Amino acid sequence: MAKQEDVFKTIIAHAKEYGFVFQSSEIYDGLSAVYDYGQNGVELKNNIKRYWWESMTMLHDNIVGIDSAIFMHPTIWKASGHVDAFNDPLIDNRDSKKRYRADVLIEDEIAKFDEKINKEVAKAAKRFGESFDETMFRQTNPRVLEHQKKRDELHTRFAEAMNANDLNELKQIILDYEIVDPISGTRNWTDVRQFNLMFKTEMGSTADGAMDVYLRPETAQGIFVNYLNVQKTGRMKIPFGIAQIGKAFRNEIVARQFIFRMREFEQMEMQFFVRPGEEMTYFEYWRNWRMKWHKALGLGDHKYRFHDHEKLAHYANAATDIEFEMPFGFKEVEGIHSRTDFDLSQHEKFSGKKIQYFDPELNKNYTPYVIETSIGVDRMFLSVFCSCYEDQDLGNGDRRVVLHFPPAIAPVKCAVLPLVKKDGLPDKAREIQHRLRFDFTCQVDEKDSIGKRYRRQDAIGTPFCITVDHQTLEDNTVTLRHRDSMEQERVSVDDLEKILSEKVSLNGLLKKLL
Repeated sequence: MAKQEDVFKTIIAHAKEYGFVFQSSEIYDGLSAVYDYGQNGVELKNNIKRYWWESMTMLHDNIVGIDSAIFMHPTIWKASGHVDAFNDPLIDNRDSKKRYRADVLIEDEIAKFDEKINKEVAKAAKRFGESFDETMFRQTNPRVLEHQKKRDELHTRFAEAMNANDLNELKQIILDYEIVDPISGTRNWTDVRQFNLMFKTEMGSTADGAMDVYLRPETAQGIFVNYLNVQKTGRMKIPFGIAQIGKAFRNEIVARQFIFRMREFEQMEMQFFVRPGEEMTYFEYWRNWRMKWHKALGLGDHKYRFHDHEKLAHYANAATDIEFEMPFGFKEVEGIHSRTDFDLSQHEKFSGKKIQYFDPELNKNYTPYVIETSIGVDRMFLSVFCSCYEDQDLGNGDRRVVLHFPPAIAPVKCAVLPLVKKDGLPDKAREIQHRLRFDFTCQVDEKDSIGKRYRRQDAIGTPFCITVDHQTLEDNTVTLRHRDSMEQERVSVDDLEKILSEKVSLNGLLKKLL
């Protein structure tokens, strides 16, 4: 565990050193759980968003996009249930004066049982080698069965408490399992209580006339309140979807793990409107399609898994998470939910406006059901960054740190490197860069030795380096270096655009989804 924590700290340091993520307001000692994206980070983030946006709006004839406001009428949040039900169960330790989410403390305790089981499996696999039968071992080993029994007992009790919203039982579980504060090491806990996560502010020109408004805690409601506008102006027919990328805000008390859980974050959400009774068919479709989207990046299929919800949100009749293996364990990156007709019905009730769809095939009006796909941009960024980071041993005491980004989403697609800073090579390099920059994010790097420049480009994940040497001036060829293999080939400058297009185009990634 300590080793994984060290790896994560190294990754965070790398993200800052190479211009991916900075602590917000750092020169003023920072603002907790708020981060800024640097020059390379914003390019990677934008490429991830573009991959999602085009996969939704270009590959689906019945999905369109919107961009709704962050500020919305406060009654929207009453209708959605956020005013009354958007809460986290919090608990304080009297000795450390630190506040925690009670559910997270218990989930971490469950994870300890999983870790014990996995250690037993790993030891047995090492002992028995190729003859090891993991399934049989998990089903028969006494220590594994004992850990599994305790884990299942805790999980069942926890799930029942969460479903019943039983705060007293959550505290009792923490006491019964002797869960300690990680800072003070004591079990001097307060009672568990609810804390609303929405940020509140005021809108209006005078104090007396100001209206309480909220920073939106999700982007979905902006889609729901625009359902009629989009459906009518776009002449949309069921089934159809509305996609949106935007900022959301949650007053997370226990924000942690770098950009995994922040107070200001970005979401990519799509709400898909369907006939009542057909929602489970589309739920399965989007469940599988979204997993396919993730796996198309090539980060490793084994790093993904589904986690079906045992406790459903008040609006849902089915829900699953796509989890990704981070350095700190499997964590949710995306949620797929069947929201029924809750949202549109609530907004119809609170607004007094009729929000229904006339189905010409059925010749009747109804309130559509909704399938939601919701992915955190920042969590997606983190999963890509962590899985692509490698401290690589090249042998003979030589090492390099490389980010194996999928070329289509890499922040810089190519770097042009003049071998020396004289003899007209820098001018030729800039000529090539000016030629490529209309299609690719391309930079010229002149400082330091060619070896150091290769390492610098590896560290930011640039898929290709183009080296300009004296031979280039003679025959108009350059050396094209491949990041992952470090292999080099001699190619014509005239062929660069075609070669790079085949390797780094987002279209190639999108075609995997068809």
